[in-house]
Amino acid sequence: MKINKPTTASQRHTVGINYRDFLTSSKPHKSLTKGGKRGVGRNADGRITTRHKGGGHKRKYRDIDFKYEKFNIPAKIETIEYDPYRSGFIALVCYKDGERRYVLAPKSMKVGDEMVVSENAELKIGNRTLLKNIPVGTFVYNVEIKPQSGAKIARSAGNFVEIIAHDSGYVHLKMPSTEVRKVLDTAWGSIGSVSNDEHKLVNYGKAGRSRWKGIRPTVRGSAMNPVDHPYGGGEGRSGRGTRRAKTKWGKPSGIGQKTRTPKKYSNQFVVRRRKVGKRK
Repeated sequence: MKINKPTTASQRHTVGINYRDFLTSSKPHKSLTKGGKRGVGRNADGRITTRHKGGGHKRKYRDIDFKYEKFNIPAKIETIEYDPYRSGFIALVCYKDGERRYVLAPKSMKVGDEMVVSENAELKIGNRTLLKNIPVGTFVYNVEIKPQSGAKIARSAGNFVEIIAHDSGYVHLKMPSTEVRKVLDTAWGSIGSVSNDEHKLVNYGKAGRSRWKGIRPTVRGSAMNPVDHPYGGGEGRSGRGTRRAKTKWGKPSGIGQKTRTPKKYSNQFVVRRRKVGKRK
């Protein structure tokens, strides 16, 4: 981590990542990038559905390959790069047939290392294979929920899921949330964990950096009026006044409360619910 000298009030608390130790290129591969308008928390009707988003620096989108459809063709890592749309680093890989693609960079892999997507792939970091071929206790990332649907699970910085059992055509995965979930063993997963595991230690240090990232200010519910929030109103500094934590719309939130839809379609695949509370 990079800690600056406290020359200003904000620099005193700023903690960042020393990107020079990890990244090898500052410019993205042009043919794998594109522009576009960001959603900034709006839906198709233009209404805000996710609050506290908007503004921020202009970004160029890198087209990441989450489907990994080039089977049995070795690829070599050419660069490790930063991606403004995700917390982990990305890698530009060049396949033996000459095609280049962006993939999520696994931890500990560097320029010159090779990876392959194959049912018979060697069990080493970066390689991708069927979950049924991966032994119990192995950490995997970029895992599919359904075969050939593209990676959906464990894609953010430092994340991984652990294979804890093989059972009747399914693999039991222990998720980062501590939930244990069943996935078909014909789905694909990459061996290892996502790079940039120090991302969780970053401290922006000042409000301005949040605005550069496109994060708008958050107002506390207790600072609002009664008409605007369940915690609003009261004389002076008041507590929330309700027994259980609520959202602005009165729905349960916070530590120790169940918020999952009771009849969610994927309940049948959850072997063990996640542990709630401060200590997981």
